[in-house]
Amino acid sequence: MKLKTAILAATIGLAGIQGASAAEKDIIDTAVEAGQFKTLAAALDAAGLVTTLKGAGPFTVFAPTDEAFAKLPAGAVEGLLKPENKQKLTEILTYHVVPGKVMAADVAGLDEAKTVNGKAIDITVDGQSVKVNDASVIKADIAASNGVIHVIDTVIMPPEG
Repeated sequence: MKLKTAILAATIGLAGIQGASAAEKDIIDTAVEAGQFKTLAAALDAAGLVTTLKGAGPFTVFAPTDEAFAKLPAGAVEGLLKPENKQKLTEILTYHVVPGKVMAADVAGLDEAKTVNGKAIDITVDGQSVKVNDASVIKADIAASNGVIHVIDTVIMPPEG
């Protein structure tokens, strides 16, 4: 009986690895697997937000790429990752998350969206081009089990105050 259980568990595990689509993985696992969000993953970890974004959601995440983080002034990322800057980092990261699942098609009628940190982001649609504040959406509608990821080319900063 133990052998049958072990074989069944192994088979299910292999099927999960080989047949898992992005929609079967949560936002964190989907982003990590993409390989272009290492800085975002490190920042989410430093801010203690990984568990939240692995939760039920749904969430819409405007995910800056590693290249987007590289556009920040020298030393900015390293500074934000320090424990004493956790509050500021959390404010920035939660400014990239909108509650609910907002697909690209849903954005057409919006000019702003309220983020998890309580402040609104501006949304501009010009033909096929979508901007969130000053960031361009370079890839939209990456499905995850608990929401959707839209890839952006710039880290957006919440307004002060």
